[in-house]
Amino acid sequence: MTSSIVAHVSNSGHLDRLFIDGEWVLPQGQGRASVIDPSTEEPVAQIALGSARDVERAVAAARRAFVTWSVSSPRSRAELLTRVHALILERTELFAQAISLEMGAAIATARAAQVPIAAEHIRVARDIVASYPFVTERDGMAIVREPIGVCGLITPWNWPLYQITAKVGPALAAGCTVVLKPSELSPLSALLFAQVMHDAGIPAGVFNLVNGEGAEVGAALSSHPDVDMISITGSTRAGVLVAQAAAPTVKRVAQELGGKSPNLILADADFARAIPAAVAAGMRNVGQSCSAPTRMLVPRERLAEVERLACEAVSAMVVGDPRSPQTTHGPVANRAQFNRVQDMIGVGMAEGAKLLCGGLGRPPGLARGFYARPTIFSEVHPQMRIAQEEIFGPVLVLIAYDSVDQAVEIANGTVYGLGAHVQGQDLAAARAVALRIRSGQVHVNNPAWSPHAPFGGYKRSGNGREYGLEGFQEYLETKAILGWQSARA
Repeated sequence: MTSSIVAHVSNSGHLDRLFIDGEWVLPQGQGRASVIDPSTEEPVAQIALGSARDVERAVAAARRAFVTWSVSSPRSRAELLTRVHALILERTELFAQAISLEMGAAIATARAAQVPIAAEHIRVARDIVASYPFVTERDGMAIVREPIGVCGLITPWNWPLYQITAKVGPALAAGCTVVLKPSELSPLSALLFAQVMHDAGIPAGVFNLVNGEGAEVGAALSSHPDVDMISITGSTRAGVLVAQAAAPTVKRVAQELGGKSPNLILADADFARAIPAAVAAGMRNVGQSCSAPTRMLVPRERLAEVERLACEAVSAMVVGDPRSPQTTHGPVANRAQFNRVQDMIGVGMAEGAKLLCGGLGRPPGLARGFYARPTIFSEVHPQMRIAQEEIFGPVLVLIAYDSVDQAVEIANGTVYGLGAHVQGQDLAAARAVALRIRSGQVHVNNPAWSPHAPFGGYKRSGNGREYGLEGFQEYLETKAILGWQSARA
């Protein structure tokens, strides 16, 4: 299947091209990047990298297209998104295989989560724009919501299609035009998405894709005077660099950045259900999610019970070939991230945390590939590095607390504030705790994911919101027209 996915993208001629102004075009430079299969550590394809000159071409195309796309009818934009949504679902297996190949997602996860929930962002954007009140009246004036303009969209490698649709869907629905820079580490699904946009009939220049490295393409987008907004999902370090590059042109910057999310288990929780669910949430996508609840806060008197339940949950995980249907957890997505995970496991051991399961090196029987052992530390002090720094891998820490007040203090005691979980049978008590946690999302008792729930961070986890109505409105400007009623009369 690996060769067939690469052949599909290669035969279309897309590996050596960018999508600009409605056409697949050769880049201005000669830069190339290898796509590495993290399960084998072997290159499986090469893509062309764009440059600042390609960004210039793409932004110019987007600026021209904005003139007509910004005043197109909401109905026509909704119809386009309907076609995009249908094509993503129609090509689910193609996308799933590409994502599994480029960043190591278990194929079952790619099919059940990575692709279908990516499609949901398109559907929700379609539904919102179909009924959104772009003009409302108040106190004799009109409040007009208009598209902000040309948007540069920078997306990461961990949920490659999902993060693309979370930005592209609402931006296009709002009437903006876009230049997308996907991660050069997971570009295959992005190229397939660009083909979906083409096949759906996107007008020339409305959607553009420029592969490339952050230091050149990302910086060129962020600083470009004709880009009105930058939206980035990535590390806090990357978000800072983008904001700095964007500052001289005073463009809007939306940032969805790092996290160190807590999972606060209240004393009355059903531990037999809550702990396995908490472990699964923390290690979903091999822990490579910015909102992953990787700090489990538990009552001190129940710590031994939690340790047992957590290790039992890890023992049921199947780490291995991501193309096998039996695999629950594939490799970490790339070498740099694998090294980061190994380094931080070593840090936890050096700090004196109690290693319950996992540890350094690959799981038994896996001689190559970026496979990390699902790892749990206990007796972790809240100020240890493994409790403060984002690891972005299958590493979970257990922190004991003596009172709910102390637990909330620990939960809020990092520089991040992206996500959080609270588990407890007394719903009023769980809600009260949720209201005290400083984060953009709080999940009470493991609810189903919702594409309508706004997502974004407090503190160094970023600013702005994605998903649903709030994510759609990030791409709008607000205009007040006074004297509206008298002018209309």
